[in-house]
Amino acid sequence: MTLKRRFFSAVLFSICVNSVAAQTPQVTRAEIDMLLKKLQISGCQFNRNGTWYTSAEAQSHLSKKLEYFEKKGMINTTEDFIKFAASSSSTSGKAYQVKCGNEAAVESNNWLNNQLKTLRAGK
Repeated sequence: MTLKRRFFSAVLFSICVNSVAAQTPQVTRAEIDMLLKKLQISGCQFNRNGTWYTSAEAQSHLSKKLEYFEKKGMINTTEDFIKFAASSSSTSGKAYQVKCGNEAAVESNNWLNNQLKTLRAGK
């Protein structure tokens, strides 16, 4: 196989893999976007690796992680997003936490799953 032909084969393969891997279902993406918006406007604090961040900073960070996991084709459900991107640090493995007002901090997976239940119940 010529070098030119190998190059075009590699490019075509890459395009096919990336287009298949990045397909998050629209309904799932809409739920995730609503959860991220809910977090952003909540005014809650978000703990990542021992440092507290604003809800807007948390939303921005989780959006970047969402894009990363979408490119890997790992987000098929909103629960996948919570599990893979929004529950813990990819580098340290430490669980994220959410603290709203004077309430005790809770793990972000619990907070997000509760918000998802409320969202799906139409409240």
